[in-house]
Amino acid sequence: MTFQNLLDEVMATSERFGHRQHVHLTWLAVRTVGTQAAIPLVSDGIQETARYAGAPQKYHTTMSRAWVELVGHHADTDPAPTFDTFADGNPELLDKRLLSRFYTSATLASDRARAGRVDPDREPFPWMAAAA
Repeated sequence: MTFQNLLDEVMATSERFGHRQHVHLTWLAVRTVGTQAAIPLVSDGIQETARYAGAPQKYHTTMSRAWVELVGHHADTDPAPTFDTFADGNPELLDKRLLSRFYTSATLASDRARAGRVDPDREPFPWMAAAA
């Protein structure tokens, strides 16, 4: 499975690539290859797409990885058969501002977060809190 295959599948039923489509693509990746393998698949695909569009500065490492991990965490606990069922059962994932629950805006705006993975500084992710 390639990023382009995932993108093609999502866009077959959509006119634009918004946040819901991003979550859908990530859900497909997680279901297809698992969360750990989906991290580079989705992140590299988004980074390449941003470069191709002439906007490489739009890529954000921490945000990309965090979204894959969040979708993966929810997919592990909700084996919904379709994306619409998954989205209905996990509406918080459709909120673009969800990461602000875990990160301060200053942290997400930092060069360090943009270039590499940064742990949440507001609240741990659910799987981090469970492991503590």
